[in-house]
Amino acid sequence: MKYFSSNTSFPLESGEKLPALTIAYTAHGQLNEERSNVIWICHALTANADPFEWWEDLIGEGKLFDPVDYYIVCANMLGSCYGSSGAASINPATGKPYRDTFPLITIRDMVKAHQLLADHLGIQTIHLIMGGSMGGQQALEWSIIEPQRFEKVCLLATNASHSPWGIAFNEAQRMAIEADLQHDSESEHAGQKGLQAARAIAMLSYRHYDTFKNTQLDPEANKLENFRASSYQRYQGKKLSDRFDVFSYLTLSKAMDSHNVGRGRKSITNALKQVRAHVLIIGISSDVLFPIEEQQLMAQHIPNAQFEVIDSEYGHDGFLVEYESISKVVEPFLRGKLQTSSTKIVALQRQNGRAAIPGSERF
Repeated sequence: MKYFSSNTSFPLESGEKLPALTIAYTAHGQLNEERSNVIWICHALTANADPFEWWEDLIGEGKLFDPVDYYIVCANMLGSCYGSSGAASINPATGKPYRDTFPLITIRDMVKAHQLLADHLGIQTIHLIMGGSMGGQQALEWSIIEPQRFEKVCLLATNASHSPWGIAFNEAQRMAIEADLQHDSESEHAGQKGLQAARAIAMLSYRHYDTFKNTQLDPEANKLENFRASSYQRYQGKKLSDRFDVFSYLTLSKAMDSHNVGRGRKSITNALKQVRAHVLIIGISSDVLFPIEEQQLMAQHIPNAQFEVIDSEYGHDGFLVEYESISKVVEPFLRGKLQTSSTKIVALQRQNGRAAIPGSERF
C-alpha cells in the first residue's frame, strides 16, 4: 500500500474543509514511455485499494488487466477506513478519531481526491477507468469533470443518480446502526451490532431471490429454526463488523446518497452529454439495487456508449462474481473500439454445482 498526503486544506462540496488529506492507493505494473497504459480501478462501498484482493479473477498475469501490459492504479476512496482520510482518521484539532464528527462528503469530493493523486503520479491520460456500483459512480463523475483525461470508461451496475430506492436501503442501514445503543459510546466496539444488522439489510439488496433459493435453501423439510439463510445473514454481518469501521460506513453511505451528476449542471441528461470517452456500460439482469433501467438511461444520453447486459442469478453482486462474462465483454472494448450503441444480451453458461458465492462475502 502506498500513500499520497497533502497538508493543504482540502475544500469539500458541503462548504467544509479537511485540514489535510491522505489517500491510500496501490499501483501495479509500469508506466510505458508514452504514459498511455493506465488502467484506473474505482472500488465499491466497503472494498479497499488493492483490487487483487476483490477482483483477482480480472487482474493479474494473463488476465484481463495484466500488469505486464498496464499500469493499474486503485485509490482507496475518501472517507473509507482503509488508509484514506475518513471517520477513523485522527482529527488534529482533538487528537482523537473523527468518528461521527467527520464532515459530509460526496462522490465529487472523492473524485477531487482522485484528481490530486493522478496529478501526483504524473498521469495526464487514463486509457481506461472502470468501476462497479459506488466505484462506477466515481468513474462516471470523473469522466464528466475531466472528459479530456479519459480514452475509455467502463461502468458496471451503477447509475447517474442514486435512486430513492437505493437511498431508502441506505437509510434503513443507518437506522439499524443508530438503534445500537452503543453506537455513540467511546468503546472501540461501538455500533458493531448495528453494523452487523445494517450489513444483513444490505445483503438483501446485493443479492436476488434466486441467489438465496439456490444457495441457502435448507434440505430438511421439518426444520423449525436455525435456518441456513438466517445463519448466513449473521455470518455476513459479523464478517463486515470485524473489518470495517462503523462511522466510515455511515460516511460512505451518505456519500453514495449524494450521487447526482446533474447537480449544478442543469440536468442529468446535460451532464451525461459531456462525456467524451468511449463508454461501455454493463448491467446485471437480476440487479434489484441498480436495475438495468438505470444503465439504459446512461447509455441513451452518453455519446459513444455501448450497453451490455450480463445474465446472472447473483443480483447486484454479479459485478463482483461474473468475471468470465465481464472479461468477455470488456476485452474487445479494451483492445478495440466501440462496437455498437445497441443493447446486447450476454448470457454465458455458468458451471453446474456452483455453491460458494464470492462478492460481498469479502467486500
